[in-house]
Amino acid sequence: MPASTTTAPAVLTAKALLLDMDGTIVNSDAVVERCWRDWAVSHGLDPQEALKVVHGRQGYATMAILLPERPMELNYAENTVMLARETADTDGVVPVGGAAEFMASLDGLPHALVTSADAALATARMTAAALPMPGVRVTAESVQASKPDPEGFLKGAAELGVDPADCIVFEDSAAGIAAGRAAGMRVIGIGPRAAAHAPTAHVPDLTSVRVTTTQDGTIHLTLTPGS
Repeated sequence: MPASTTTAPAVLTAKALLLDMDGTIVNSDAVVERCWRDWAVSHGLDPQEALKVVHGRQGYATMAILLPERPMELNYAENTVMLARETADTDGVVPVGGAAEFMASLDGLPHALVTSADAALATARMTAAALPMPGVRVTAESVQASKPDPEGFLKGAAELGVDPADCIVFEDSAAGIAAGRAAGMRVIGIGPRAAAHAPTAHVPDLTSVRVTTTQDGTIHLTLTPGS
């Protein structure tokens, strides 16, 4: 069931924020859908069904779900090709609404990027969206397991030196929200995909999030929930 936006807290507090990239601060849906539609068709799969599991996962994990009988070595090999194609294609990559102001408000505050993209893809998309790259980032190369495994978020918290319970995750996908919850963190769901997966709170985009801090360094997030 979707989280109830009428009862979600108006203010959440944290010591650090962990940010997914695609669908959360960067809208890369156009590229993702182009690349994965082509991949699905080339393997005789229904593109619409494929797109239901693509978001939030590393490519090899998506391939393993869609082609469960196939050797994982082939998934890793094709994922390398897919990453190269996605990195080269930035047509239509734009910031999510309010992302520029939101990222500017995090300057000097503890935050990290935790993405299923590799470092090259993350750099390409953040650059295309004209968003600042956080100093701490956990990319595909940094973890052994893809979301919905919590490894990435736990690693981000550890690198920031913050207890997982004091972190808030920003996510858009089912896999990412599940990963944040498994890490013992609260999750703010961003955009239409997130609403159905029971985040702690949900907003339509980042224009609905205001960031302030107190003298002790506590981050206050004031939310205007979506409907």
